[in-house]
Amino acid sequence: QVPLVESGGGLVQAGGSLRLSCAASGSISSITDMGWYRQAPGKQRELVAVITNSGATGYADSVKRRFTISRDGAKNTVYLQMNSLKPEDTDVYYCYAEAGHQGYWGQGTQVTVSS
Repeated sequence: QVPLVESGGGLVQAGGSLRLSCAASGSISSITDMGWYRQAPGKQRELVAVITNSGATGYADSVKRRFTISRDGAKNTVYLQMNSLKPEDTDVYYCYAEAGHQGYWGQGTQVTVSS
């Protein structure tokens, strides 16, 4: 089991920044990829950014050059720095970790961007 605890969501004006954090515990030595997804009511959960064990990253086109994912292996924590936020970035953001060929999800954190 890999419990994930997110923090850092909130309300921000358009153009502002937020930093999300996700701390993993449990069987952390088996974690490979970590990432962030987001989901709006009535819509499918979509990938925002992913980071592998080796530090390779990938982003959704809609967040490239605005969001940055990073990972602190010593603290078993993954971060999502979100800059130049837009109202369309408003969603519940979920942390994800893959470990032992299983996927684990955090509880979600609300990000609201006002225009």
